[in-house]
Amino acid sequence: MRAYLAVAFLARLAEEGVAVTVVLLAAERTGSPASGAFALTAWMAPHVLAAPLTGGLAARVRRPRAFYSAALCGYAASLAAVAVLLGRAPVALVLVAAAAGGACGPVVSGGLSSLVAGLAPEGPGRTRAYALDAASYNAASVAGPAVAGVLTGAVSAGAASLVLACAPAVAAALTAALPLVAAGRATDPPERAAGLRADLTSGLAAVWRTRELRAITMVTCLAFVGVGGLTTTAALLARARGHEEGGGVLMTAFAVGALAGSLAVARRGTRLSAERTAGLSLLATGAVLAAAAIAPSFALVTVAFVTAGLMDGPLLTATLRLRADHAPPGTRPQVFTIGAGLKITAAAAGAALTGAAAGLPAAALLLAIAALHVAAALLYPVLLRPAASPRVTAASHSVQ
Repeated sequence: MRAYLAVAFLARLAEEGVAVTVVLLAAERTGSPASGAFALTAWMAPHVLAAPLTGGLAARVRRPRAFYSAALCGYAASLAAVAVLLGRAPVALVLVAAAAGGACGPVVSGGLSSLVAGLAPEGPGRTRAYALDAASYNAASVAGPAVAGVLTGAVSAGAASLVLACAPAVAAALTAALPLVAAGRATDPPERAAGLRADLTSGLAAVWRTRELRAITMVTCLAFVGVGGLTTTAALLARARGHEEGGGVLMTAFAVGALAGSLAVARRGTRLSAERTAGLSLLATGAVLAAAAIAPSFALVTVAFVTAGLMDGPLLTATLRLRADHAPPGTRPQVFTIGAGLKITAAAAGAALTGAAAGLPAAALLLAIAALHVAAALLYPVLLRPAASPRVTAASHSVQ
C-alpha cells in the first residue's frame, strides 16, 4: 500500500492545488481571475462525461500499469500546458488544454481508488486501506492549496503550477511499483470494441440497479451540492465574523479535521457497518455545520469547522468501501470513476448556486449546506430499504 499511497497523494496534490494556481495565474498575468475561472470550469466539466469511458478502459486494459501511468502523464502535461499558455495564448487553446486534463481526472480520483480492493485483503485490512486512501484525499486537500499559496508568494503562480505538474509525473513513474493484474478480457479488436461499448453501459447500470450503490451515490451527490459551495460560504462567514481573509483558515480547518477523521478510522477501525457510518457521518456533519452558522465568534466557527471535518472524514472511507463491496464483477473501475465524476459535478453545481446566492447572509447559506447533509442522512435509510416484492404486495392486498 505504501507505493499506492504515494501515487495517490502526489496525483491528488496536483488536483487540489490546480484550483488555486489557475485562478492566481490568471490574476497574475491578465489582472483578472476570470480566465482562470473559465479554465477551471473546463478542467472540471469533462469529469462526469469521461468517467464511464475511463472506467471501461481501466477494466479492460491488458497492461494496467501502463494505462494509469499514461493517464497521469497526460494529467501532468495538461497542467503544464495550462501553466505555460494561460494569459499568453488564445483562451480557446487554454480551455482545450484544461479539458484534456479534466478528461484524465477520473483516473486521479475514482480510478486510483478502484485499485485498493486488489491491493488489500478482505476484512478489516481492506477497511483500513480505504481509510488510508481517504486520508490521501484529505492530506492533498490540505497540502495542495498550501503548496500553491507558498510557491506563488515566494516565486510566481506560473512556477507553482509547473511544480504541481511535476507531482502527477512522479506519480506516473511510481506506478511501476504497483502490483496490478491485467483484467484478462477479449484480445481480438472486434471483441474488445464490443466489450468496451458494453462496459460503458454496465457501469452506469451497476450504479443505478444496485441498491447500495444507488443510495450512496445519490446521498453523497446531494451532500456535495453543499460541499461545492462551502469555500465561498466560508469566506463570506469569516468576513461576517470580522476576519476578511479567514475563509482559507476555515477550509483548512475543515480539511485538517477530515484528515484526522480518516486517520482515526485507519488506526482504530470501526465496529459500525459502512452504511451506518455513512449515515451518521452525514448527520453529524450537518449538525456541526449548523452550529457553525450560529456561532457568534470566528474562533468558535473555526472549532466547529474542525469538528465538521472530523465528522465528515469517515464518510469517504465508507463510500469507497461500499463501492468496492457492492460493485458487480468486472465493473469496479466504472463504479468508482462514475461515482467520483458525479460528485465533482454536484460540487460544481453547488459552487454555481452559491455564487448566484452570494447576496444572502452567510449564516443562511451555511444553514442550507447543513440542511443538505441532514436531508441526505435522512434520505439514506429510505433509499437502502428493499423494494417490496410484487408477490408480497399482491398478497397483502388480498388479505385486506
